[in-house]
Amino acid sequence: MASLRRRTLALMAVTGAALGLPLLPVGNAIAQTSTSAAEAKGAQTYCFLRTNGNDHVTSWNAAYALIKRQSASLFKTSPEHASVMITEAVVQNPGSYPDCGRFLGDLFRTRTRTVVVPQAAAEAAPSGTAAGSGSMTRSERYGN
Repeated sequence: MASLRRRTLALMAVTGAALGLPLLPVGNAIAQTSTSAAEAKGAQTYCFLRTNGNDHVTSWNAAYALIKRQSASLFKTSPEHASVMITEAVVQNPGSYPDCGRFLGDLFRTRTRTVVVPQAAAEAAPSGTAAGSGSMTRSERYGN
């Protein structure tokens, strides 16, 4: 699978060069550079906002939005992965993020959600199941 991906990227690079487009590095170098930049910018945003008195939710929303927009990945960065990215950036370079270590725990606090099922829907659902429990909205899945 990995070799197929490398061949595809190599073919794309050669095709681009034939069309007069600049030749870009093949492999994970592009994604890794973009991820590192997104990681650093996300950590910088989160830490700056927290050390200047903003709460976790505000700081997290700003940092996560930045990471999602800056990432070069084909797939959306999950909230859990973004939290790890911010943590890695702070741990790898603590001097760049003074006093931010005390806020990192907030990135990993579990978020509990209370699902309120209307009484009529609860009575209509078969016993042992909640009405609509099989579907999850996008905001519920990535609602951090």
